[in-house]
Amino acid sequence: MNKNSKNIVIAVVVIIVIALVIWYVAGNSGSNPSAQTPQGVADNGASAPVAVSETTKVSGSSSLYQNSELGFSVKYPTSWEKDETDNGVQFVMPIDQSQVSTVAKLESDITISGGKCAFPPVTTVKDRGTLSVGASSFDMISISNTVQGRSYFNRMYSLQSGNTCYLFAFSYIALDPTAKGLTGSNITQAQNNNKAIMTTADAAFTGMVKTFAFVTTPAGESETQASPAK
Repeated sequence: MNKNSKNIVIAVVVIIVIALVIWYVAGNSGSNPSAQTPQGVADNGASAPVAVSETTKVSGSSSLYQNSELGFSVKYPTSWEKDETDNGVQFVMPIDQSQVSTVAKLESDITISGGKCAFPPVTTVKDRGTLSVGASSFDMISISNTVQGRSYFNRMYSLQSGNTCYLFAFSYIALDPTAKGLTGSNITQAQNNNKAIMTTADAAFTGMVKTFAFVTTPAGESETQASPAK
């Protein structure tokens, strides 16, 4: 075999070896587990969020909200719009727009915080009382006022459990009928409807408080007992 023939054979062998290396690397990179995103980890490397709350429809008109991190559950009308906050949950109650009324706000908030329960300082309290829910006893105050034609009503329940305070608050605001252009009998009708809407929403709010229950957070694995990752 002359020198040129040897060079050609060597070149062919080198090309075949390179082709085999490329084929091997390409075939294994697609099946390498370390190249895949681990379960429960987002593409950016951050841990995927773990659900600590859930909402379940329990009837045609009622839903159950549970939050294992904050340790409670309540039932509420499904028609309420739910929005979770950093330390609780907020419900916006629907307002019947077909009625002549000036109701501008119907809202219920549940706030969980550490420390001793304390109602906001107010000058006028309409009513005080307690509400028994199972073995728990809620303190209650209600406040009503009219400022510059706007009517305000608030009812609050608080429950102390150890070093945790569960605070339920209902808020109602109705605008001055004349400010919305109502006149004559429409003013009286709006005022009557406002009162009926508030009474119904307030009763539904208290009904929700009565469904309050503690939710036990599942015990996590002790880090001192956890087996090291292999």
